[in-house]
Amino acid sequence: MLFAGIGPEGQRRLLASRATIAGCGAIGAAAANLLIRAGVGSVKIIDRDFVEPSNLQRQTLFDESDARDALPKAVAAEQKLRSINSGVDVKGVVADLTPRNAEQLLSGCDLIVDGTDNFETRFLINDFAVKSGQPWIYAAGVASYGLTMTIQPGITACLACLLESGKSSHSLEETCDTIGVLGPIVNLIASWQVAEALKILTGHPEALHGRLLSCDVWTGRMQSIRLARNAECRACAKHDYTYLGGEAQPHITLCGRDSVQIHERSRALNLSELALRLQRVVKAVRQNDFLIHFRVAPYEMTVFADGRAILKGTNDPAVARTLYARYLGA
Repeated sequence: MLFAGIGPEGQRRLLASRATIAGCGAIGAAAANLLIRAGVGSVKIIDRDFVEPSNLQRQTLFDESDARDALPKAVAAEQKLRSINSGVDVKGVVADLTPRNAEQLLSGCDLIVDGTDNFETRFLINDFAVKSGQPWIYAAGVASYGLTMTIQPGITACLACLLESGKSSHSLEETCDTIGVLGPIVNLIASWQVAEALKILTGHPEALHGRLLSCDVWTGRMQSIRLARNAECRACAKHDYTYLGGEAQPHITLCGRDSVQIHERSRALNLSELALRLQRVVKAVRQNDFLIHFRVAPYEMTVFADGRAILKGTNDPAVARTLYARYLGA
């Protein structure tokens, strides 16, 4: 309340506000921590994954007991955040965000905060936000590099303007599980993201920077780019919500006992490059001219050059989505 940009009235606005965090991995966990400590009155956290020991290097809400018990991240986050600030409402939702449930899970809040791990889900969020006029804040980080952009539908460029124009070099197809991630970039990007969130939730949209911010904490390189809206944008100009309609989503089918098949649309993989990445992090990678096969206990995955994959060891589509995003990106 002592900070001039917020003050007592801004703090009252925060307590009356509602935020939804989609994904509670590294950035989502850090953002949730900051929002709860700032006094945002209601925070919903949506995540489909569970806590593993390898998460603890960068996912600041979790500890060894959460990993030992394999708690769903949304559940573990809710428990931790309630103990940090009992004066606000925290709700953890264990769910895979899809076109079928997007409206139900994302409606009824003032702001959506991106903590997801793949662009399939980000484009889904973007479609929902543009269609409903909901502001949201995109953020991503891998290795030592990260970026964030606040999206105000009808005012700023949207994610489709940025990434579907064919001119952007700002997408991140590598993943934390294939090339690693430094904790500092996660916390820096989440801090930028939450600073923007506080401006929106306290009623100060004029303070938003309106830029795509990116940073590499290893090289010290920072960029700030003002982006114009794309007059031909599929989403915010032509109102073509293909991800929300499920038309652009990978098709997932059950293909036998304890197997799930992902049909990724319009994606060509370089199998040799993918195999080199995977060999650094998983065992028993086998490759030929047509496919890659590897094992991540208790699962086995076979990946084809057209992006299609078969995950053996589960019949849960959410598990398949998680492992696909983790090792192949999106």
